[in-house]
Amino acid sequence: MDSIHTTLGALIAGVVASVHCVGMCGPIACGLSAMPASESERLIAASAYHGSRLTAYAVIGGICGALGQQPLRWVFHSPAVLLPWILVGVFLVFGFGLERRLPRPAALFKWAARWRFKTSRLTPLRSGIALGLMTPMLPCGPLYLLFGAAILSGSGWRGAEFAFAFGLGTVPLLWLAQVQLHRIKRVFTPQTMVRMQRGLALMAALVMMWRLQDTVPFFHRQSREQTLPECCHD
Repeated sequence: MDSIHTTLGALIAGVVASVHCVGMCGPIACGLSAMPASESERLIAASAYHGSRLTAYAVIGGICGALGQQPLRWVFHSPAVLLPWILVGVFLVFGFGLERRLPRPAALFKWAARWRFKTSRLTPLRSGIALGLMTPMLPCGPLYLLFGAAILSGSGWRGAEFAFAFGLGTVPLLWLAQVQLHRIKRVFTPQTMVRMQRGLALMAALVMMWRLQDTVPFFHRQSREQTLPECCHD
């Protein structure tokens, strides 16, 4: 599977994780949009928040990819071949609801609360930028899992692309929560959103496993034998 499909998988992972993100980052994102008085200021704050958040994701993903590049090459000829299978694991984690059991340092909750209080005194633009840059430091197990997967991307550039695509997938639902949170709560109960998240995650895992079957030696060898003429088996 090439880097385009891996990036697409990261984007889908972001969409899947966005239900979790609404619960984790939603209060911050929604609180940010409530601070400015005018509609234009709310748009500026939200745009600054998501822009700086995606930038921070890309930077951390790039660092992870660069750090993991050489050590993995000592073991694997192309470490990037592992990344799609790691994504399958990520989807299965969401599909079975295991993301709630991932460790989350309690100290980071207090630090994030203090940081949010300090940024509330800034202008909408500066507040959005500050909160966006702080978001990767939140105690979020799924996000750390994706940063760990970025280590297997094979390079700093691919790690940045991978993390950016994941973050981009979380934007639509978070943005919708910022402007239509009350309407979302009326239409979708938390249980319904969790079921949607798990169903989408399991479907994505199955599709990726099907696409990746040629990378498994057993299936790949069996496929080749079926396509060879009978005379070639002698």
